[in-house]
Formats: sequence, structure tokens, C-alpha cells
Amino acid sequence: MDTIGILGAGAMGSGIAQVAAAAGHDVVVCDNLTLALTKSGKNIQATLKTLVDKEKITDAEAYSLFSKIKFSDHMSEFRNCSVIIEAIREDIEQKQIAFKSMEAIVDEDTILASNTSSLSISAMGAQLRQPERILGIHFFNPAPLMRLVEIIPAIQTNPDVIDRARQMINSWGKTTVLAKDTPGFIVNRVARPYYGESLRMLDEGIADEATIDWALCTFGGFRMGPFELMDFIGNDINYAVTEIVFQNFYFDPRYKPSFTQKRLVDAHYFGRKSGIGFYDYRSGAVKPLPKEDESLGKEIFFRVLVMLINEAAEALYLQIASRDDIDMAMTQGVNYPKGLLAWADEIGIERVVEKLDALYVEYLEDRYRCSRLLRKMVRENKTFY
Repeated sequence: MDTIGILGAGAMGSGIAQVAAAAGHDVVVCDNLTLALTKSGKNIQATLKTLVDKEKITDAEAYSLFSKIKFSDHMSEFRNCSVIIEAIREDIEQKQIAFKSMEAIVDEDTILASNTSSLSISAMGAQLRQPERILGIHFFNPAPLMRLVEIIPAIQTNPDVIDRARQMINSWGKTTVLAKDTPGFIVNRVARPYYGESLRMLDEGIADEATIDWALCTFGGFRMGPFELMDFIGNDINYAVTEIVFQNFYFDPRYKPSFTQKRLVDAHYFGRKSGIGFYDYRSGAVKPLPKEDESLGKEIFFRVLVMLINEAAEALYLQIASRDDIDMAMTQGVNYPKGLLAWADEIGIERVVEKLDALYVEYLEDRYRCSRLLRKMVRENKTFY
């Protein structure tokens, strides 16, 4: 099997390394921080021990898997890799520098990939002598558990590179979807209203965090409410992605960040990892109870749902991805109970358009503009499926 390189020994890099090793590859994890490499090794071993304890794998299988992973603090170890996946912090300049450094070490046919969740793959490739070798391979956290992987070609990417990368990731037992190189790709673009519209309702005093979470889980079937989920992801990470998408879409109001979340980030109220976020996770803290008002709950759920559907429809209209890939990305990438386009068919596209128009009339904000595709489908009496 080909040797896979992973640049970055954080949670994502470690998870991807485990997935590649489980698929039979030798893996090289590189990070310039020795402490990060040590922590990565311990975390992978702890994960494997958990799998052994749950009788998912044997001790021998765990030992064999871990023995395939080599940890290094120097990129020279990448020289024999056929694919390198970059998983460092979301900073375009740092990523560009990293790719230029790797290109100077590896063979001409080595694929260079980024695990970025929202940054431009084309911009990363612009710095390379062979930009046709670069693409995005975006895993979701935790990589060993989440099946979805977004494949994002840059405008420079050779079609053969796309095919090679997709075949490889599929062979790892993952489900791949193809996305255009636009901010947020599929999931981090389409999912923005789940957080953004919930934050808007919180800011307006329509409901508190616990009530909004209750509404989305009870009436929508979502596994986690938006505030629980932001605390789980980390408000620093969630806010940063929102800000990147907002800026890169030329400050489109649909993606406008919330001052409420910004203040939590300023205070280092990141969520579970800091002990406090929208909720208090510290010892002795009592989680607030929702206001279980059925009428209010259904209104909250429907408002968020139509905003999500509108975003999914716009992604399809602008050819960000196919219908099937958009729905698959949302069900397997962020565990939505249904594909949003299929959900639109189920509740009726006309109802979606009517609600969006009502919001627009109420607010007179471009945030609530209805996708032309939805209007066209109502006019022509069409459905997504």
C-alpha cells in the first residue's frame, strides 16, 4: 500500500492518520512541535484501547495498526509518500508556505491535499510549481467515526488527481461527495443557518438557548440543538468558520456572524472544552430547562428549517454540488435527520417559499431572500426528487 503523509498532529491529523493506517497504509505524521506528536501518539493509543475494550478490534490488530504510524518533526520524512494531507490550523498563508515546502521534497506525482473546512484550495495551489496536483480532502471530526469526506478540486486540479484521491478515500470505507471550491464547500456553507438563525432568534429574545435546542430536537429530530452543538464544536472554531464564510462571500448578510457568539469567544467561553459556553459545564452547574411551548417550538423549528432548505437549494442552483451529494453531505456530514432537498419535497416547496417571503417582508433584509430555484420550482410545479 502507498505511504500516506499527514501534516499536523492535532485532533484532525491524528484521526486521519488512524483511518489511513486502519486501511492498511503506512503513515507518516509530521508536526514541528514534539509535544503535539507525543500527544497525538497517546491519543491514538487511547482510542485503540477503547476499541479493544469494546471488542471492536483485538490487541494484535491495535498493535499492528499503531505500528504503521511513524511520527516525525521534519517534512523530509514525506519524500516517499504518494499522498500528503495537510491538517494544520485554518490560516491560508501558513498553508501556502507548508505546500511550497512539501512540493520541494516529494515526487512530481505526489498528491497534495488540504483538510481545510472553508479556505480556497485554488489559492493554495497558486503558489505551487505543479498546482494541478492539489485538491481538498475534507474529513469531519472525529475522522475515524464520520463517514463523509468532501472532495474539493481547485480550478487547477487535474481530473486524474480527483479520480485517484476519490478512489483512495472510498477504499478507506468513507463516502465521498464532490464540491466546488467555494467558501464552506457543502456542509459548512449549507449548515450556517442552523447556527445563524438560532442565534438571531436568541438575540431578538424570541427564545432562550434551551428552548431553541429543545425545539430543533423535538420537532426536527436533530441529534443536538444548535447551542449544544456550538458548545461541542467550540465557539472559537464555529465563529471562525462563520467569519471566514461571511468575509469570503463578500459580506453576504445570509452568513453574518452574531455579536453574542463573538462575545463568548472574546471571554474564552468556548463551550465544553473551556467548561462554559452557551451552557455551564462546570461542576455543580444546573442546565436550564426549556420553555416547552409547542406552538413556539414548531415556529422555531420551521424558521430554521426553511433557512437551511433555502441554503441547500441555492447551493444546487449555483452548481456547488449535485442534488444527491448535497443531501448526502448533510445527513452523513452533520447527521441531519433528512436530506434538506428531500425534506423540502416532503413539507412542500411552496410552504418554504411562503415562509421565506414572510420573513423578508418582516425584516426587509437580504438575509431572507428566497432562492430563485425554489421560486422557479413552485412556478413549474416541480420537486427535487
